[in-house]
Amino acid sequence: MRTLCITLGDPCGLGPELVVRHFVDAPSVTDRFLLLGSLSAMDRELERVGEIRFFEVLDDPAQISEKNAGVYLFEPATLFGLEYPLGQACTNGGRAAGVSLDMAVEVLKSGLADGLLTCPLNKAMLQSAGFDFPGHTEFLAEKLGVGADQVCMHLCGHDPDDDRPKLRVSLATTHPRLSDVPALVTEERLLRCLHLTTDFVHTLGLEGPVGVCGLNPHAGESGRIGDEEIKTIIPALETARREGLDVVGPIPGDTIFYFAAKGEYSAVLAMYHDQGLAPLKLLHFSQAVNVTLGLPYPRTSPDHGTGYDIVGTGEASIQSFRAALDMVQRLVEAKG
Repeated sequence: MRTLCITLGDPCGLGPELVVRHFVDAPSVTDRFLLLGSLSAMDRELERVGEIRFFEVLDDPAQISEKNAGVYLFEPATLFGLEYPLGQACTNGGRAAGVSLDMAVEVLKSGLADGLLTCPLNKAMLQSAGFDFPGHTEFLAEKLGVGADQVCMHLCGHDPDDDRPKLRVSLATTHPRLSDVPALVTEERLLRCLHLTTDFVHTLGLEGPVGVCGLNPHAGESGRIGDEEIKTIIPALETARREGLDVVGPIPGDTIFYFAAKGEYSAVLAMYHDQGLAPLKLLHFSQAVNVTLGLPYPRTSPDHGTGYDIVGTGEASIQSFRAALDMVQRLVEAKG
């Protein structure tokens, strides 16, 4: 039986609402789910929608190993008594998100869970609470002993009920300033992302090459608009092919996504955040899933933020959360 860990993220935001909406409507539960985070935030949401608890509260996360399929919640003691104003950014919200992530790492490393879904957090509030990380990806990479340079941020459109082509986009860089990107796009970094992306699409049973974006407009036009393609990207692709990877490029960023959306590439490796995620969110805004490639455990997340402005209104889409849950279940099953 799979055991999946779900962190509730920032309890001032959408995390508790998404979890409640999903499990209240879920027809049956065939896995063990361990929720980590604020019990009071979950109870507040249940009271708001007029539902009773669908989960059992645990005194120790290790108890999950003795349980049958179902939903369970553990609240770390350092969160007892904290207040979380609904829809407002605050340090307590960041503290709850960070403490829950720390606990999730311990749960994974101790073998109590097989995979992780993380609900949205506020990066500024995470740092305000003393967790000095840009976000989930870097936090988990360091805490799980991998290192941020060994993982790859990947986002994909995912709908288990729709088999039409979807965009799947890996990022060579995550959240640096745009002016810092060229120096961060190295051969070593590109090769790492290409190997991880290829492994990921193969895990999903997909065939076809990974298309690689150029960094510059028109992929540099043979060096006339920048030489990063000639100096870095093309050599990385040549090495990748020698290592047995099916890759094509560099392809201009203004054309590659048109063909990728038609299914000509199993995935795309973009050089920087907005190059890859602007087209992805145009097509899959409500269905996108964030996957961290290269961690020792499958990890996914809905591809949206805390939604302070709409929390409690019922306007938030549940699709991205459900897509992230389905994806982590598939990856855990594939890993065996």
